[in-house]
Amino acid sequence: MLGYGVYWAFFDMNRLPKGEFISEAESPNGEYTVKAYMTSGGATADFAVRGELHFNTENRKPKSIYWNHHEEQAVIKWTDEDTVLTNHHKLNVPHEVFDYRHTRKSSKR
Repeated sequence: MLGYGVYWAFFDMNRLPKGEFISEAESPNGEYTVKAYMTSGGATADFAVRGELHFNTENRKPKSIYWNHHEEQAVIKWTDEDTVLTNHHKLNVPHEVFDYRHTRKSSKR
């Protein structure tokens, strides 16, 4: 239980700050849209970009799939219906996520 509490408090991508909308891109088949937001850490942290996956054809909540610090913009490009590049980080949606706090992308979500 303590392990989950630490994960929830420090690593859960659903607890990331919302941020200010900066860009979006829809998948070629219209199934998904990735929206990017820039967040400011205030005086103690650098800017960061958060990417949120929206399910256009399903009634599901948006899911945070991208979180990277030292960024103020987002370049989002779809390479096919399920593969998106966000600032050169390749993700197969909806299962993979990129979180700079982990050294690799993850398929846990």
